[in-house]
Amino acid sequence: MTSGFEPRIVAFCCNWCAYAGADLAGVSRFQYPSNIRIIRVMCSGRVEPSFILNAFDLGADGVLVAGCHKGDCHYLTGNDKAEGKIEQTRKLMDILGLEQERLRLEWISASEGLRFSEVMREFVEELKKRGPNPLKRKVVS
Repeated sequence: MTSGFEPRIVAFCCNWCAYAGADLAGVSRFQYPSNIRIIRVMCSGRVEPSFILNAFDLGADGVLVAGCHKGDCHYLTGNDKAEGKIEQTRKLMDILGLEQERLRLEWISASEGLRFSEVMREFVEELKKRGPNPLKRKVVS
């Protein structure tokens, strides 16, 4: 664990469930770390491997893709597509030498604000143990 390290997380959240769950977490004042940047997508199945790899390249220490529970997808098979794309991305991460644990796929409903905050806290703790993303681009200021 790196002393003082606070991981940066990009969370791709589906509009219908996970994003609403994140909103509920905020409205309900469920605490979770502030180093998460949420990107609302219409469906978790629309998150391409290139989006995830680009997030890592630009400095994310972890990426979360969160969508509707199985059988509850507003687009019927979006979460099945998300699973396939996450599997593809994990294979690419292996090739790049990036730990698969830095990418997380979760199913979170609109009514699960507490679950959203718990997932975020767990993910931050996991990433603190792993340390900074070894592949992020060095930005010259």
